[in-house]
Amino acid sequence: MRADSRVVYATGIGRIRYCRNCHEPEHVCRCRVNEPPARPGMPLDGIVRISLDRKGRSGKAGTLVVGLPQDEALLAALCQTLKRQCGSGGTSKQGEIFIQGDHRDAIEKKLIALGYRTKRAGGN
Repeated sequence: MRADSRVVYATGIGRIRYCRNCHEPEHVCRCRVNEPPARPGMPLDGIVRISLDRKGRSGKAGTLVVGLPQDEALLAALCQTLKRQCGSGGTSKQGEIFIQGDHRDAIEKKLIALGYRTKRAGGN
């Protein structure tokens, strides 16, 4: 094995991602502690922002929820709850929840009931 090569995939583990700053695997990286928010321009002030998003979906609307805690297990459980509440599909990744369709009112009511501070972001 060459000195400048590195493992990028391992059976049983999957893809191994490396930090761009320290070139260590992401799970042992120390410089990701002060990482900026996933979306540029979105502050980490404890307010959950709910917006209507149409980018990259052929004009079809979807509800985007950002500003939630970065805990993946909590995010997945909250995503399941919101999908059930709206009767629609969706996904959660990188600190964001995306629900298919315009369900801003229902999602806002549910998040307030769960104790989150919410705010509408974007126009309309």
